[in-house]
Amino acid sequence: MIFFVNRLRLSFRVLDPVQFPAGKAANSLRGALGTTAPEWFAIRVESGPSGLRNRPRPFVLRAAHLDGHTIAPGESFYFEVNLFDRRDAVAATLTDAFATIVRQGIGLGRGRAELAASASYPLEVELASKPFPITNISVRFVTPTELKDKNTLASQPDFGILFTRVRDRISALSVLYGAGPLDLDFKGLGERAAQVRMTRCDTREIELHRRSSRTGQVHPIGGFVGEAEYEGDLAEFVPFLEAAQFTGVGRQTVWGKGQIEVCTVPPA
Repeated sequence: MIFFVNRLRLSFRVLDPVQFPAGKAANSLRGALGTTAPEWFAIRVESGPSGLRNRPRPFVLRAAHLDGHTIAPGESFYFEVNLFDRRDAVAATLTDAFATIVRQGIGLGRGRAELAASASYPLEVELASKPFPITNISVRFVTPTELKDKNTLASQPDFGILFTRVRDRISALSVLYGAGPLDLDFKGLGERAAQVRMTRCDTREIELHRRSSRTGQVHPIGGFVGEAEYEGDLAEFVPFLEAAQFTGVGRQTVWGKGQIEVCTVPPA
């Protein structure tokens, strides 16, 4: 089983001072895209995988390194877009949309910049179980993360909850934009994931809010960041977590929430 990702890296040369708000660089880009190219965020009500009624977007933004930074004229900055749609035309259209957005002005002072370079790095992530035992891993929650557990938000990233959200997101993206349905034992995977123990949890809550330019309403975009360690028979789960490093996990992944990093660690 293969999961496809096309990593787009867009670099810009700054014309006016560009100031990105603390904790909200990716949200600024997402908001501008929603205004300039609303078709990327049109709501589609349909019957989808795992009971989804709204189609997940075919990309996520990676711009957390720009949070709180001001870039002076003549300097440059970049951000990345992880794209899950294989079609070359989609990558080109998204690149053109962001070039237009940044040329018109972005950030707190709507400073302008011009596209200097774009690069595409397509890759395929193998989802089959690792051919060797893995018993201990750590997961770092790089950007604010919210994981739904039934009808509430989980207070901590227990492995069963984390993996279920990862599995369902990757499955939905594969069905809608990739090679098609994954050949998975969903129930069995979930049951085995629930047996993995969380041995350490060092997370903290981040409070952030955004104001909708369309409605004026304020929405929370925070969540927890930090690190957790897990112990168990993890070989079949690690490939999905590796793929989730590109997709993100949980709520509001489009603007960079739920970014994770996975590392295998030696047993204690």
